[in-house]
Amino acid sequence: MTARSLDILILGLSLSSSWGNGHATTFRALMRGLHGLGHRLTFLERDVPWYARHRDLKEPGFCDLIFYDKVQDLDTVHADRIRRADVVIVGSFVPDGVAVIATVATLSTGLFCFYDIDTPVTLAKLSCGADEYIARRQLRLFDVYFSFTGGPTLKRLQDEFHARRAEPLYCSVDETRYAPTGEAPCWDLGYLGTYSPDRQPALERLLIEVAQRLPERRFVVAGAQYPATIRWPENIERMDHLPPSQHASFYSRQRFTLNLTRADMVAAGWSPSVRLFEAAACGCPAISDPWRGLEDFFTPGEAIQLATTAEDVCAILTETGEPRRQEITNRARRLVLDRHTGTARAREFLHCLSRVDVAGPCAA
Repeated sequence: MTARSLDILILGLSLSSSWGNGHATTFRALMRGLHGLGHRLTFLERDVPWYARHRDLKEPGFCDLIFYDKVQDLDTVHADRIRRADVVIVGSFVPDGVAVIATVATLSTGLFCFYDIDTPVTLAKLSCGADEYIARRQLRLFDVYFSFTGGPTLKRLQDEFHARRAEPLYCSVDETRYAPTGEAPCWDLGYLGTYSPDRQPALERLLIEVAQRLPERRFVVAGAQYPATIRWPENIERMDHLPPSQHASFYSRQRFTLNLTRADMVAAGWSPSVRLFEAAACGCPAISDPWRGLEDFFTPGEAIQLATTAEDVCAILTETGEPRRQEITNRARRLVLDRHTGTARAREFLHCLSRVDVAGPCAA
């Protein structure tokens, strides 16, 4: 199937706006990779006001970006596009996702896939009977259930939730847009991420407390939706939403960047954040909270540093000399450029599609 150019249609949360979500950059890297390999792409995005006000990619050159107003438009306006597609993918957290899946399932004539960029959250919702964007009964509709989370979760998707075929499709980085800028570091440690209540305690422990202990060092936190009640030390610079066009400069100006993982992702394991790949591509080594499966992506102590306490972070910042920091940086960057670019992920995606009719899932 993948020996020829494919017509691939994706219905996702957002491609046009990275504001408050990690879906847009994930789709952009993957789709740029697929476009570079010669495939035709369409992205259907629900036109909602909160993303319309914060669009940072209005005219992508790698796909047709089309907005729709309501689920019924898929059947009345876009049915022919959906029918013509060789592959149709519905993403997680699509508004009215259950109705979208039901509608598209009747229209799709090619491979029908789901791309879950929130797998641990999805399974937690389904386990308690919630069907915000996919119903439990719908998992078996898909030829392939692509999951942002690998490891044992893939078997759980098949055995417990009856997905026909569960495959890992991790996030990736567009290496043409994420690279060292040559700017000198001005922050000792930074963090890029939207406010999340379950990540906030770790941010307070591994960055805010560290900033209080090291008042001579400089820190930065970029991301939207942080409550006004948070008290930031004077040596922490705050930025609101940072568009992807500014990420490379942001990472290049840090000595280290902090990666924090949501509780559901920690519990599931094998859920690498795109921050890890983006920072490494920009030549910025990461300090991460530990989680199962991390060593499958970065070797701790060699390509990444791990921390659970403020003391750990303080030691890394004060005891890591520049030669050692560069060693970690170079290992991480080589690894990411070899295995975790949008092009590499696009090839993995196409390889899995080519094996849909072969018994047994693709390797994680």
